[in-house]
Amino acid sequence: MKVAILAGGYGTRFGKLTDYLPKPMIPVGPHPILWHIMRTYAHYGFNDFVICLGYKAGLIKDYFLNFELYNNDFTMDFGRPAGERQKVHHDRQSTFFPKVTLAYTGLETMTGARLRRIADHLDGDEFMVTYGDGVADLNINDLLAFHRAHGKLATLTAVYPPPRFGDLKLDANRVLDFSEKKHRYGGYINGGFYVFKREALRYLDNDTTCMLEKEPLERLTREGELMAYQHNGFWQCMDTPRDMELLNRAWSEHNAPWKVWDDEYLD
Repeated sequence: MKVAILAGGYGTRFGKLTDYLPKPMIPVGPHPILWHIMRTYAHYGFNDFVICLGYKAGLIKDYFLNFELYNNDFTMDFGRPAGERQKVHHDRQSTFFPKVTLAYTGLETMTGARLRRIADHLDGDEFMVTYGDGVADLNINDLLAFHRAHGKLATLTAVYPPPRFGDLKLDANRVLDFSEKKHRYGGYINGGFYVFKREALRYLDNDTTCMLEKEPLERLTREGELMAYQHNGFWQCMDTPRDMELLNRAWSEHNAPWKVWDDEYLD
């Protein structure tokens, strides 16, 4: 199953840092946060990714073009002919992400339009979507099982957030009201980590103003087609420098709840 990651935004709350890096490439420990998100999905066996690019797309493309070099030791033997000088040692990381599609979806494009523009890459009857700036100790297999059991078009993951976000009103997992960042009910909010049936793509369009979190999800809610998987564990987005510091501190202290895989920590 394809996993689409929305990684095209500006990340304006980071100020000068995102003058040089797109937010998904901001590091948590030795790896970009995008790597951490993908590593979570790969841990559960979902390792076919489509990255929706926009702002500073070239830097993300460069990361994956040189993925083996960025993530492993290597030797350059300049005594050998060109094309034979590079030797990668202990290449493990690329086995986690055997297929990654880098799709440019526009500079000013909103989230719904980004997904609509990668429709040709989303083969199959279902696909997953998440944001390129949020991590969780979420069991992806349980999320998918929940989605398949209820039979609706769309599932989002409802999480308990820091208090600056908006709210979802739920009734036995069905979303009764979708109010992005209005903060009315004081409970769960939309934490991303979506699962969609392919038919949900008809709720989106190519217009750059099509925002997944507005009319598409609101319409799915009105039609009774949006369900919420309630995740009561760890969830954290990286929306500000303070969030970045929190995640990096957790990693450096070897206490990162989202690290559900078994590899050693690297500092």
